[in-house]
Amino acid sequence: MDELSTLCARVGETKLRSMVTAFYRRVRTDDVIGKMYPPDDWAGAEKRLADFIVYRFGGPQTYIEERGHPRLRGRHMPFSIGEAERDRWMKLMSEAMQEVVIPPKEGAVIGAFFAQVADMMRNREG
Repeated sequence: MDELSTLCARVGETKLRSMVTAFYRRVRTDDVIGKMYPPDDWAGAEKRLADFIVYRFGGPQTYIEERGHPRLRGRHMPFSIGEAERDRWMKLMSEAMQEVVIPPKEGAVIGAFFAQVADMMRNREG
């Protein structure tokens, strides 16, 4: 695959990682999903999500090399995730995407992926 054909190459790994940093800046003070994150592992959580997003969109395989198969649903089962948590995650990530100015074409692809995954993470009604 031509490197420029990957979303990561078009947007840039640095911008994708900046998006995750902007997201976590919001999560830290969020009253809905902030409490789900271990207070002593903010840096680790941010790195894991950034590595996953970069990998998912065609960048380096760091996430797979360090963590193996994503198993996203299984890794999120300990957390109670309903519609409110899903919607807040999407809101904060959307704000982060806007802050770092993800281009519209790539933003649509990223946003659609996030919406699908965020809904899949739900493990309770409401």
